[in-house]
Amino acid sequence: MIVAIDGPAASGKGTLAKQLAEHLGFGCLDTGLLYRAVGRDVARAGFQLNDTWAAVAAARGLDPATLDDPALRGTEAGDAASFVARIPEVRAALLAYQRDFSRRPPGAVLDGRDIGTVVCPTADVKIFVTASPDVRARRRHAEFIARGVDVAYETVLADIRVRDARDAGRANAPMIAAPDAMLLDTTDLSIEAAFDAAVGLIKRKISHAGC
Repeated sequence: MIVAIDGPAASGKGTLAKQLAEHLGFGCLDTGLLYRAVGRDVARAGFQLNDTWAAVAAARGLDPATLDDPALRGTEAGDAASFVARIPEVRAALLAYQRDFSRRPPGAVLDGRDIGTVVCPTADVKIFVTASPDVRARRRHAEFIARGVDVAYETVLADIRVRDARDAGRANAPMIAAPDAMLLDTTDLSIEAAFDAAVGLIKRKISHAGC
């Protein structure tokens, strides 16, 4: 079974995907880390993020073993990912890895921005997770503070809004909910409540599919 979790930055989709994968006994892939890693590698090689050749080369040579790099969790890495993700050749280079992961038994949970629309359009369950920009900014700001990163809330909110516009407005694989995706708004939900709601959505989907 494939569970596709899509949504904007700091909507809670990453935490939710991990919890669901553990609950179901499935593998979990944060596809955003792939793009963050590509951006990291392009920058470390001394190239500009909009250098298509460098970005594609980084995507094709990406080592999945480096996805646990703490540097990939910062604002800079997120901005870099949003830039390289706009390059169609980069998305194409990473597509095979994502689809191969989705087919691993006994099942997989993938979270990103185009899982249900491009990566796994035939996923058994599709959930689009969202929340208001203000709430998402507060969550991301709290994460930074917990990690000792001194950044103003206003800066985080501005970054959230810019990334939303960039991800939703790109011509290739924009961030949109699949027509058959179930919406989960976590604005007023705790982590536990969001998980319970997601499990309920999955059960309902499976039940309807079995009818």
